[in-house]
This record gives sequence, structure tokens and C-alpha cells, in this order.
Amino acid sequence: MAKNDSLNKLKEQEREARRDLIIGAAERVFSKKPFNAVTIRDIAKEAGISHALIYRYFPDQQSIFVEACIRRGAKIVEFVARLIDENRNISIEKITERFIQYLIDNDRYFRMMTHFMLDGSLSREMVERLNAGERILLDQFDRIFAKMSSGKGVRMLSHAYFAAMNGILITFRNYPGRSREEIARHMRELGRIIAQKFKS
Repeated sequence: MAKNDSLNKLKEQEREARRDLIIGAAERVFSKKPFNAVTIRDIAKEAGISHALIYRYFPDQQSIFVEACIRRGAKIVEFVARLIDENRNISIEKITERFIQYLIDNDRYFRMMTHFMLDGSLSREMVERLNAGERILLDQFDRIFAKMSSGKGVRMLSHAYFAAMNGILITFRNYPGRSREEIARHMRELGRIIAQKFKS
């Protein structure tokens, strides 16, 4: 009995390792190519496996994309929640600075989401899964704005804040003639200015 349990556990670990391999490859491909141009064959080639093997784990590229987004999104939620929980009196400026730096440091995820925002389309079911993940992140921003305001319109503030942070990165991530450090510093400074506006 113990031998069967060990074998089943090993098979499950192998299955998870293959899923992780596929999702990692998908992130790299989706970060380089327009969303609607990515195929299962592209992902398989990047992963170094046959495209037929991918279908054992995912029905299509949309489901791989959403799974990658949910996994990465969960890490962002964890990061923001930890910032708030571990620093009860943290300012919105400091949260903004760290959030922008997090997105800079996780450029592949940001590129992947940008390609999707610009030209992606998903089935209704996949959109709902993606939206559910986004709502969890917005809930964290709600916590920040609930402390700062009377509680009215908190979700709209969270939407505006999230859009502003994405806008900074989209607009300035390839600022011509600047080093990566100068770009990062510029984006953090823009974030500080925007955060102060949200305070008022």
C-alpha cells in the first residue's frame, strides 16, 4: 500500500512539474508575441515538448494563459497583502514605489498582460476566471483606500490606481536614451506623484 502511495505521489509531482514547464514556456511566449498570434505549437517549442503532450494538461492556449495569469497574479496579491499586513502605517507612496518596482522586476508577466490588454480575447469562462483573480488584487487596493477615505467609492479608486500604475509602466518602460536604473527611478517618481494625488 505504501509503495502505491509513493508511486502516486511521484506521478503527481511529475504531472505538476510538466504543468509548470508548460506554464513557464507560455509566459515567455506570451511576453514576446501578440496574444492572438500565440499557438500551442509555439508554447510546445519553447517548452521543448511535443504539442500533443500539452493537450494532456490544457485544452487550448487560452487556458494556459489564464493559468499563468492566475499564478502570477496570486504572487502579486501576496506581495501587496504582505506589504499592508507587515507595515500597518505604510504610506500609499511607499506601497506605490514597491508595487512599481515589483512590476519592473517581473517584466515578463507585465509584458504578457500588456499583449493581452492590447489585442487579446478570451472565452466568457476564461474572462470570468481572469476577472476573479483581478478582483482579489483590487480587494487589496481597497484595503488601502478604505483607510484613507470615508469608504465611499473605494472600488473606483482602486480601479483608477491600478490603471495609473499600469499606465506608468506602459508609457515609460522603454524611455528612449535612459538607462534601466534611470527609467526605474523615473517611474517610481511618477508613482509617488500619482500616489499623492490619491491621498488628496
